[in-house]
Amino acid sequence: MNLDQTRAPLYEAMKEHRLNRVVPFDVPGHKGGRGNAVLTDFLGSDCLKNDVNSMKPLDNLCHPISVIKESQELAADAFGADGSFFIVNGATGAVQAMIMSVCKAGDKIILPRNVHRSAINALVICGAVPVYVNPDVNKDLGIPLGMKVEEVEKAIAENPDAKAVLINNPTYYGICSDLKRIVETAHRHGLLALCDEAHGTHFYFGENLPPSGMSCGADMSAVSVHKTGGSLTQSAILLTAKTVNYDYVRQIINLTQTTSASYLLMVSLDLARQNLALHGREYYAKTAEFADYARKEVNNTGGYYAFGEELCDGKAFYAFDKTKLSIHTRTMGLAGIEVYDLLRDEYGIQIEFGDIGNILAIITGADRALEIERLMSALSEIKRIYGKSPVGLYDHEYIDPVVEMPPQQAFYSKQISAPLDETAGKICAEFVMCYPPGIPILAPGERITEDILDYIRFAKEKGCNVTGCRDMKVERLEVVK
Repeated sequence: MNLDQTRAPLYEAMKEHRLNRVVPFDVPGHKGGRGNAVLTDFLGSDCLKNDVNSMKPLDNLCHPISVIKESQELAADAFGADGSFFIVNGATGAVQAMIMSVCKAGDKIILPRNVHRSAINALVICGAVPVYVNPDVNKDLGIPLGMKVEEVEKAIAENPDAKAVLINNPTYYGICSDLKRIVETAHRHGLLALCDEAHGTHFYFGENLPPSGMSCGADMSAVSVHKTGGSLTQSAILLTAKTVNYDYVRQIINLTQTTSASYLLMVSLDLARQNLALHGREYYAKTAEFADYARKEVNNTGGYYAFGEELCDGKAFYAFDKTKLSIHTRTMGLAGIEVYDLLRDEYGIQIEFGDIGNILAIITGADRALEIERLMSALSEIKRIYGKSPVGLYDHEYIDPVVEMPPQQAFYSKQISAPLDETAGKICAEFVMCYPPGIPILAPGERITEDILDYIRFAKEKGCNVTGCRDMKVERLEVVK
């Protein structure tokens, strides 16, 4: 479309609205911050004055016809899509809208089992049936990889009535499947290709990175711009191609998205898109430079393994997002969550997550060299002070599920609550996951095994934030009666 990417229509409209000094007799009730002095002092008066409601000059996200519509068109152009939607419920909302746009109750969707919980939540809501492609596992790192093209082919051959294929691009650890061939495979068999690119905003603007979903011909992609693109937390974009009905997707989004969309979130998307379109290339070049340097320093330290493109095999580990600083910790005798806790509690460093055997630090061009050095120094000191034998540590993050019934059927089934230690062999009726990353250890409808129970116990013992259960202490599980 070649639109003017220097423009930010929603931002411009909001600035004009502020200058007009309109007297507010609408919501929000804090009236530009005057109604809550402590909140205004904490967030700043400009933030509260910009927290406004939908009105004609500022458009309406549920039915955009002016400045929000223009901003979404600019976003579509910048990301190389035919259409885009601003999402104020994070990539979670975008993933659920994608799935619910293409699947009805009873429809099948092919997806990797190491998806974010938002994808399986969508199945609970709409009643679609998952056909899981179990990802390969790197046995040294203990982590799930991507999907092999031949495994996707096999799943389609066995389920010719499936409606779509969902692909992680990348996984939380930065691992990518052969996206282009999987999209081509899906289209050849008449299926839509959907991408969960919650962690892939930079693929659209950086150089020498794995390809983006829309550049590979995907039909829709959920992009969590706040993660690596510079917008406010909870803001995301859903990208669409002409192969889907744009107005129908809007209707689906409006089933679950708020009618009181935050203008703070939306204007942050408008300005993040503008910034990325104008400066994204150099920003992500700096990001990659920082991450490459950190990876080398970590590996020179010994004990850790900051893995990268050297593991790419052209199959399940087809490509790697080199902006990710994914570090294996188990060989020096510490679970990832233990390193996570030490960094936070002893060194004042907050990383993205730690799980059973790995940690992830999010690096961007907004970091500073001194902060990278501080992280490197802390990791070296943790190894020196706390490193020990890895004997007794759990050695894998992913367990192939045994799916006994669709998620919706299990979630809404008659249930009983059982002590964790007495649930082996039963069918789980709820979610169990470490958050982050939010990939279910158990999802509704899956058979509980001793291996899974061992994993849950170990994760709790090491201090992982185990979530999703009705019992907040995860001492009991809801199982199908």
